[in-house]
Amino acid sequence: MLQISHKVIILESEIEISAIRSQGAGGQNVNKVSTAIHLRFDIGASSLSDRHKEQLLNLNDQRITKDGVIVIKAQEHRSQEKNREEALSRLDELVNSVRVPKRKRKPTKPTRSSQKKRLDQKSKRGEVKSMRRQITD
Repeated sequence: MLQISHKVIILESEIEISAIRSQGAGGQNVNKVSTAIHLRFDIGASSLSDRHKEQLLNLNDQRITKDGVIVIKAQEHRSQEKNREEALSRLDELVNSVRVPKRKRKPTKPTRSSQKKRLDQKSKRGEVKSMRRQITD
């Protein structure tokens, strides 16, 4: 059971975890031991609320397939257990990101003093550059 918050829980039976061989350097170990973890989580078939499902499916994330399945591959660590924990924490992070609704940005204008300060800095910079020019008679 993966506890996202006190209300949001993902059951172990909804998460499909398989061990695969890891890519990259690792010496002889990389050819013998399946340490990388491939995690699959079907959003549509999960016990998440409809709001969470909809927000997850609307996310523009490359880990979510067109079929609505989250695919996470963890292969940073040399041990299978650490990679499993890493994959579960990434899933937790992804589901947690849609749990809190994002605030809408209120458009603001720069203050009068900040506009004045910016124009003063521009004119000072222009003076410095004009002092560097060659003096012509």
